[in-house]
Amino acid sequence: MRQSNRRPEELRPAKINTGVLKYAEGSVLIHTGDTQVLCAASIRNEVPRFLENTGSGWVTAEYALLPRSTRERVKRESAEGRLQGRTQEIQRLIGRSLRAVMDLNALGERTIVLDCDVIQADGGTRTASVTGAFTALVQALRLLRERGELTASPIREAVAAVSVGVVDDEVLLDLDYEEDHRAQTDLNLVMTSSGAFVEIQGTAEKKPFDAQALDRMLELGTKGIRALMQIQLEALGGELW
Repeated sequence: MRQSNRRPEELRPAKINTGVLKYAEGSVLIHTGDTQVLCAASIRNEVPRFLENTGSGWVTAEYALLPRSTRERVKRESAEGRLQGRTQEIQRLIGRSLRAVMDLNALGERTIVLDCDVIQADGGTRTASVTGAFTALVQALRLLRERGELTASPIREAVAAVSVGVVDDEVLLDLDYEEDHRAQTDLNLVMTSSGAFVEIQGTAEKKPFDAQALDRMLELGTKGIRALMQIQLEALGGELW
């Protein structure tokens, strides 16, 4: 048995609290085990220069680890004057995942920025950020609808993400930090509600994995994402629009 007596195919306890910030157009605090990420959506009535006068909107993301979100204090990257490669990679992953399920033309010439700040890190921060950011994005789009600025939903379908890995030759769903630290294979899966893959990031850290292990990781990841999407839906009151 794993920590907290979890089975290999079992998610950590997960919940999403909505409306946690007063000023953001959409906001959630997502918990996946001991990992906590604050996701805030901000609407800006402008688009990147390459989209000006095209009628298309844009969705993008920023990601950060707060200094004491980890076991030892990490430096603020703003104080360093540059973003680390890992941060840039995760920001791009979140943005790609959200744009994959959006009709950007239906959004119109506006940008929605998702800020994902990790309050506490215990593995799976990038996947929790994707799942939480989508929930905050839906809230922001609903606000545009309430203002009369949108009449049709730009959301094609839901998106969520989860980690899977091979630890001690066993495939496990939703790795915490200790499992991730020992993993032979680390895989992050992003999937839509129709079952389509947005991204599969899989890397053998200590020992190559075979097709059978990959199939098992995709099987457990799919089940985990289905469960997370149900939590998203419940947090949003049972509907996306």
